[in-house]
Amino acid sequence: MPGRLHHVGPVIIDVVMEVDAVPPAGGGSFAHSARTLPGGGFNVVAAASRAGLEVVYAGAHGTGPHGDLVRAALRDTGVAVAHPPRPDDTGFCVALVDPSAERTFVTHLGAEMDLPLSDLRGVRPDAGDFVYTVGYALLPGDRADDLVTWIGELSPDVRLVLDPAPVVGRIPTATLDRVLPRVDVLSLSAAEAATLAGTPDREAAASALSRRTGGVVVLRTGAQGCVVATPGTDPARVPGFAVEAVDTNGAGDAHVGVFTAALAEGETPERAARRANAAAALAVTRRGPATAPTAEELTRFLHAHA
Repeated sequence: MPGRLHHVGPVIIDVVMEVDAVPPAGGGSFAHSARTLPGGGFNVVAAASRAGLEVVYAGAHGTGPHGDLVRAALRDTGVAVAHPPRPDDTGFCVALVDPSAERTFVTHLGAEMDLPLSDLRGVRPDAGDFVYTVGYALLPGDRADDLVTWIGELSPDVRLVLDPAPVVGRIPTATLDRVLPRVDVLSLSAAEAATLAGTPDREAAASALSRRTGGVVVLRTGAQGCVVATPGTDPARVPGFAVEAVDTNGAGDAHVGVFTAALAEGETPERAARRANAAAALAVTRRGPATAPTAEELTRFLHAHA
């Protein structure tokens, strides 16, 4: 039986605006549309859950309108919530989506960052379960230290998934040195891999990071697909799928959520990567951050592209 995914990264709210162009510094722009939706870690939660993996949200959430939206979305997705709300409200991200479907974002953190060690120790994943976290939760501070301590206490039978996110360059080296050797799945963009590995060569970066972690590295390359590396093997390019993108917001999250769900089902990393590429391709054809497909939609897409 597949294990569960315990998500200890932050779920926040996305304020998504479609613009003709991102304004320059000191400038301004009008948005064609604006939507307020659960985002951040919710994108991974939704992707994994829709792919058939049981998910527990073991991160923090706030009291207030944003926290209410988060809890409603988790409930509607069938995801259990491990902790009571914090006194402050959940944070939010303003995401600007331009005509190329690229997104530019600014984030204000809130109650989702308040996850003490005492609460983390109440989360008890079983052997075969996955724990997911993200680079934002590893930024300097007491709570990051608590998370790193808890990660070090996890049983070796629990698989750790890390997406270092665009903030990877701001995570202290000492923190990365403690966390990366414990990572079983490292999923990251090409730019993040270059920052972390010190080389823009994608295969070289994936190989170096796989040696550093001892686990699977999934280096996402957008529409091109991804590069998968495991210790002791040559990195493999897994091609993506040609689609017309309308919104890339949340594509990486869809990728890592579906990749994890596929691993939980017993797929090899390469086969899991193909499913993840398909999920990301479907996600970018839809507007919004949490647009990962259901398992049935994913199966139909893959059959059509066999």
